[in-house]
Amino acid sequence: MTNITEHEVLIVGAGLSGIGAAVHLMRDAPDRSFAILEGRERIGGTWDLFRYPGVRSDSDMHTLGYRFKPWTAAKAIADGPSIRSYIAETAAEHGIEKHIRFGHTVRAAAWDSAAARWTVTAQLADGSTAQLRCRFLFMCSGYYSYSEGYRPTWEGEADFAGAIVHPQFWPEGLDYAGKRVVVIGSGATAVTLVPEMAKQAAKVTMLQRSPTWVVSRPSEDGIANLLRKLLPAQTAYDVVRWKNVTLGQWFYRQTRANPGKIRRQLLKRLQTLLPAGYDMAHFTPRYDPWDQRLCLVPDADLFTALGSGKAEIVTDHIERFTTTGIQLKSGKHLAADVIVTATGLNLEALGGMAITVDGVPRRSADSLAYKGMMFSHIPNLAVSFGYINASWTLRSDLIAEYVCRILNHMKATGTDIALPTPAADVVPERLAMDLSSGYVQRGADALPRSGNRAPWMVTASYTHDRQELRDGAVTDEMVFATAQPALFAEAAE
Repeated sequence: MTNITEHEVLIVGAGLSGIGAAVHLMRDAPDRSFAILEGRERIGGTWDLFRYPGVRSDSDMHTLGYRFKPWTAAKAIADGPSIRSYIAETAAEHGIEKHIRFGHTVRAAAWDSAAARWTVTAQLADGSTAQLRCRFLFMCSGYYSYSEGYRPTWEGEADFAGAIVHPQFWPEGLDYAGKRVVVIGSGATAVTLVPEMAKQAAKVTMLQRSPTWVVSRPSEDGIANLLRKLLPAQTAYDVVRWKNVTLGQWFYRQTRANPGKIRRQLLKRLQTLLPAGYDMAHFTPRYDPWDQRLCLVPDADLFTALGSGKAEIVTDHIERFTTTGIQLKSGKHLAADVIVTATGLNLEALGGMAITVDGVPRRSADSLAYKGMMFSHIPNLAVSFGYINASWTLRSDLIAEYVCRILNHMKATGTDIALPTPAADVVPERLAMDLSSGYVQRGADALPRSGNRAPWMVTASYTHDRQELRDGAVTDEMVFATAQPALFAEAAE
């Protein structure tokens, strides 16, 4: 065990959210010492972990990018390496890398109300542990497990003679040129992989149990590219960001208010992109748009691949794997040399970290979400959590600003503890992540609950959150106090 080091703020995660949080902290609360704990050896988070062919954003970079750093590349739907470079460039511009402790995987955090400190235990690459203390813990570690993806098993897998690959752990140098590939899944990863792999493979089959809603849009934003020629970079970026946020929120509201109409419009649009006579059953989900996330198809690349004959979609169920492919319950057999299990993520709360508050174990799943960023009765801890219906960074930017507001309020009032405390009339109503997607339902035990009213109701509205987190009172159902041993016990009664 190494000596315990102290910082006022510890940020967990050096990905998109963590680097953004550090910039906000340096700008809005510059007198706070901080460190970033990162389990991996590189900056980037998601955009360093995923290396499968064609990995890209499914949100435009004018909203997925940081509010303070304009995205200036021509492509608004960016590939993974470009996004990682953007994150690393941001870190370099602000001198953040010197604050990062790589190879520090958080395992536990213990809060002591008498000292008003978190003690965080991190595992190092050599198996040893380090402990760090902080006044405020800011979790920017995402919402899924980096160590394992969701991976069902099927009968006969051991019989298959080819390679079976999960996209989260793509093997470097995998050769699929001229081979037959089956991609199991219908989500964003599958929709990305199929057209990209079809460029080299003999044929790629997307095998889905049921369809997912997909929408196509150009990878470049013509208005953004024009405005950058006419306006200063930040001004152009702000205008395009406002445009895309407004259009995105309008479309989401339409899916909630007129789901039948939106279904018809999406299907009509898809028919114009697909080959004539294509069976629309492969693109007609049982659920309404935005009951689950929509999948983005940039530049209609999936439909182009289908039209060329290099790709196909099969809607069926797996009976078993065979030596040469997959036997389906319909009786059809899919020949394959490579099988890609694009079957999803495993949700993970707080980076898998065990939490105790004054010796009492706490779980985020047993808590109410406060303003979408803190938890009832867990003090001095915030989590960066983005939107399900818009770009992640829109909310993570707002949350980082709000954390700085809390820190500054505590300094101004001479308090040590910020404890979200719901009134008696607040009750849980639903999961904080309000989707019917399989990964959400499987991971429900990792998610906090959304309450029946503000500030405990998690919204999908950037407009609401912007007003609440930038201008709302930081004292709203938040107990601010000085260090005292009995605080947690009193608040929990």
